[in-house]
Amino acid sequence: MKLNFFKAAKIVLALVLVSSTFLGCQGGPKKMVIGLSLPTQREARWVSDKLTMEAYAKGLAVELKIAVADADMAQQTAQCENLLTQGIDVLILAPHDGSAAAPLVEKAHEEGVKVISYDRLILNADVDLYISFDNVKVGELQGEFITKAVPKGNYIIMSGAPTDNNAKLFKQGAMKFIQPLIDSGNIHVVVDQGVENWLPTNALNIVENALTASKNKVDAILAPNDGTAGGAIVALTAQGLAGKVAITGQDAEGAAAKRIVQGIQSMTIFKDTRELGKAAIDAAIAFASRKAPIINGQVNNGKIDVTANLLTPYVVTKDNLDALLIDSGYLKKAEVY
Repeated sequence: MKLNFFKAAKIVLALVLVSSTFLGCQGGPKKMVIGLSLPTQREARWVSDKLTMEAYAKGLAVELKIAVADADMAQQTAQCENLLTQGIDVLILAPHDGSAAAPLVEKAHEEGVKVISYDRLILNADVDLYISFDNVKVGELQGEFITKAVPKGNYIIMSGAPTDNNAKLFKQGAMKFIQPLIDSGNIHVVVDQGVENWLPTNALNIVENALTASKNKVDAILAPNDGTAGGAIVALTAQGLAGKVAITGQDAEGAAAKRIVQGIQSMTIFKDTRELGKAAIDAAIAFASRKAPIINGQVNNGKIDVTANLLTPYVVTKDNLDALLIDSGYLKKAEVY
């Protein structure tokens, strides 16, 4: 009889221990916890990502722990390591530096945490999923637009931060259209330079120097995003050239939409980050629930072919701005007009 009592007690204890693994302190299901590491809040699009993901996670009763690195990889590394100590189920990581973020993937995997590379690709690591837009396509849209607008002339070519793999992909896509015209002699490149940390002030300096070197003879500027386009336009305005030089952009920021309406920025690329943020949260929930996330492609990161969910980008000009940005609710009419 004693033996049976002790056996029963052991079974009850085992059941309690198993239950405590899956139940929170209130007796309900354990709340899912997702870690989110963002590289910056200096640009409007990253502010939008954060707000969207916070609201979406809250609506799904998912706890989202957020850290912002302020364009500092050492800070991002420390923040991610801290998130891993907080019992997160999945890490969504948008790296400041795609190469330097690789060890974070290994550390996460040691803790049994899957890593979603968000918007920017983490290089040379066993990333579990990449969620972004088709970034080569983004560059192709920019390159096709600018070369149709200005098939001959002097170009300033800017690319994004050298630490951001997306910057390389944008330029790769754009040069598919620009390079043949350089080779034929129709396009002359005044300057070809990356913009450190994507800062508009750095873009301003690049364009100012290029205008001086070319004696203001510039016909087109490949600006990789709206922030750098804004910096370039400040330099153009100072020389009375705003609206006379074709210039690209990306991110569909409110300030860029205003400039497009004013005729001083030629276009931007609309990447609906609302959908991107939601897709990342959905994928994290799938991983935490031991289900397969949505995938529609693969992207090589230098080590493996990372399974990917790539969303579609769109060109925005004065002609379709209202339909794409305002009617969709992405921007308010008062922000633009």
